[in-house]
This record gives sequence, C-alpha cells and structure tokens, in this order.
Amino acid sequence: MPSHLFADRPAQPPEPGSVDALISQTRRLRGEVDAVRRDTVVDEDDAQGRWQRALCDLAVHQLDDLGRHLGQLKEGLPAVPALDGTAEDAAEADPAGPEAQQTRIGSAEWDLLTDEVNWSEELFQIFGRSPEAGPLPLDELGSTLFSEDQPLLTSMVTACLVDGKPIDGEFRIVRADGRVRTLHMRGEPVLDSDGCTASMWAVFRDVSELRRSQRAVRESGDSLQRRREIAQTEHRLAVELQEAVLPPWRGSLRLPHHTTGALDVAAHYLPAATSALIGGDWYDALELPDGRSLLTVGDLTGHGVTATSGMAMMLGALRGMAMAGIDPGPLMGWLNQLLETSAQPALGSAVCCRYDPARRVLSWAQAGHPAPLLFRGGSGRALRPPEGVLLGATSGAAYGQAEERLEPGDVLVLHTDALTPRSIEFGRADGAERLLSLAPRFSAARSAQDCVRMVVEEFGVGEREDDACVLVARVGG
Repeated sequence: MPSHLFADRPAQPPEPGSVDALISQTRRLRGEVDAVRRDTVVDEDDAQGRWQRALCDLAVHQLDDLGRHLGQLKEGLPAVPALDGTAEDAAEADPAGPEAQQTRIGSAEWDLLTDEVNWSEELFQIFGRSPEAGPLPLDELGSTLFSEDQPLLTSMVTACLVDGKPIDGEFRIVRADGRVRTLHMRGEPVLDSDGCTASMWAVFRDVSELRRSQRAVRESGDSLQRRREIAQTEHRLAVELQEAVLPPWRGSLRLPHHTTGALDVAAHYLPAATSALIGGDWYDALELPDGRSLLTVGDLTGHGVTATSGMAMMLGALRGMAMAGIDPGPLMGWLNQLLETSAQPALGSAVCCRYDPARRVLSWAQAGHPAPLLFRGGSGRALRPPEGVLLGATSGAAYGQAEERLEPGDVLVLHTDALTPRSIEFGRADGAERLLSLAPRFSAARSAQDCVRMVVEEFGVGEREDDACVLVARVGG
C-alpha cells in the first residue's frame, strides 16, 4: 500500500534558484518550438506538414503545462500563477492568455468528518460552475461525468477511501454550459493521528487541449502513413506499367533485319533522382510491315500511374497507326485528337520518324518536341522542324512532315526534353550544344550502343529532376 499524506505533515518548498533555472529553460525551449511551429507551412494536401504541425502544437501544450507547474512550485500555492508572477510574461508563455492559464488546474478537498467541501476558484472555472452554487459533494461529483466514465470515478474514489490507494485517472465532464472537457484527477487520502481517513484531496487538470493535440498527432500520423502506403503502391504500379510498355529489347537492335542501309538502334531510360517521379517518357523502335522502320520518343506531363497509363495509351496508339501505314504528320494529328478526348487531360510532346532503308530517307514529324540531331563527318546539327504544337494543346491542330536523306555512318539522336535540363549554369540551348559537342566521339563509335553510353556518361550523372529517354540510330552501309 502506498504511503498516505498525514494531516500534520508540513509542506517542503523547493529551492527557488533551481526552479527559476528550470523555468528559464522551459520558456526558452517553448519559444524555440513555437518558432518552428510558425515556420511550418501547412497545406491541405500535405499530410506530413500537418503531422509536423500537430507535433509542434503538442510540444507547445506540454511545455506550457510544464511552465505552469514550475511556476506553482516556485510560488508554493495550489493555484497556478504566472511563471514570474507578472501577467505580461504569462501571456507570452500561453497564447490563450492568463485567464486560460488560471483555469487549467484546480484543487479540492472533501472532509469526511464534517462533510465540508473546499474547491479552489480555478476548479469552479474548470467545471463551469458558479461559486454561489457551491462545490459538489463527493457523492455528486459523478453526475457531471459521461455515463460511461462514471464507473471509473466510483472505483477510484472507493479504492482511495477504503484501501488508501492514490487516485490517478482521466474522465470527461459536461459543464453547465454544455461544453465537454477532459480532466485528469490525482488525489490521496489524508489520515488523522489514529490512521483513519479524515479527508481526501485531489488536483484536477484540464487536459482537453493536450488530448486534442495528441489526437491530431495520431490522426495526422495515420494519414501520413496511409498516404505513404498509397504512394508506394502507385509507384510500384507505375514501374510495372512502364516496364510492360517500353520495348523489351536491351542493347543494340538492327532494323530492318538483313537489309542494306539498315539502322543500328540503341536506347536508354534515365530515371529521375527521386525514384517516386516515374514520368510519362517513352521511346520505341520497330520494323513496319512494308520494311520501313519506326523511331519515336515522347513525353507526357505528370508523374505516377496517371502519366504511365497515359503513356501506355499514346504509345499503343502510335504503334498501331504506324503499323497501319499512316504517315508521321497525320499520325501526330490523330494522337493530338486522342489526347484531347482522353479521360485524363494532359499535354505531351513527341517526335515520330519513319525510315526507308531502300532510299535512306527519314520522314518525320514533331509535336512541341526537340528536333532530332543528325551527326555526320564529325559534326552535328539539329534537323529543321516542321510545324507542330504540343499534343493536347489545340483542337484540330495540323502537323507538318519533313524529310531528310541520310548517308551511311550517319548517327541520329532522338531524346526527350529532360535529357538536357535547364539549370542556373545551363539553359536548354546549352544542353543541346553539349549534345552536339559529342560529334567527334560519335564518329569514332563502333555502334549505336557506344553512342548511348557516351550520352549517359555526359548527362546521366548528378541529380536529375525529371526522367528522360534517349534513342540513337546509326545508319549502316
């Protein structure tokens, strides 16, 4: 059985110097936490930001309570004064002001011999009860509680009075004004000189805001965890969809097979630095039924499952129309119409090339996309682009078509926009110049795969904000 408080036990005040030091530390820490809380930007869709803000609110509440408890220790009074005894400092310590501080903690004592009941002024405020109405007797205290909490109070009071056990429990009350508050009650019996229970004292602490902050932390943490799980699932689906849609071949590909003037093709996908940013970039190369070859790269706006599913739709449509013999220019027009009527509105850029090995002629069209780069004899240049706006930007847009005659040994480079990202040091034009500067190395390369490796060495290092694709086609003799 725990030791009881005896009616004649004198109070032992703490050393004021040590309490002052703790008060100063608490106030300083409270100010630092409050500064972090103010700097935390909360967005409706930012689950992690809401969780961080809830943690800061909880920490501030707990530091406020600690400061008030230390202030009470310093003053040696049951009520909770300001930390330094000044109303101005107290208002700084609690944004709710001094009145709210004085109503956080109240005390009561029930004399079992005389039936006298004493409540502190703060306890009347906590219960929302007028002092004129008088304090509640112990047997009527339960009438203010939620019905499901009443058995807890009864068992705690009985254990205290009969078995001498201390009271330590929490329950909810309904104030006279209808407001619900959560109170934490701590108390002990006071024994007379004969060891009999003479009275019972208790301290009531209003922990409503504290519990609300804890609940906000728990709920925002649960929400953040759910969002993370959803993001992980979506990321996995996006990766699986991307792997299923992009060409399965690795290394070099010869198109068309066993034909003079055929293309040696290689490609590479460069992921973003953040693995969650799976975008809608694509590349493809395939042999058409008439012996010609299709080369294409493109990019849809957005990231995640939405972008990769849109990319799958676009690439599937592009492959089908190319196999049906539709020229690159009209093909872009159909892709524009498809994206315009899609259930998931988006913008896209693309370049579509059809290569005729018999004539060594490249027919191509573009939609707001970087033009292919042609490397020949140790130098390089961008092909002059035909007319073409972004896919999904304008209804009924017309797309031009251009032709370029290629020669044996030529290297053609197709890439998505993010391969040469803008930065403080480099603009988009600078990135294109960096690509063109690889011309001498391309002329010495033995295969398209070697050229791709050079591009990756040049642009694949460092932090990449977005994913990108590069496709290299080398004309055979």
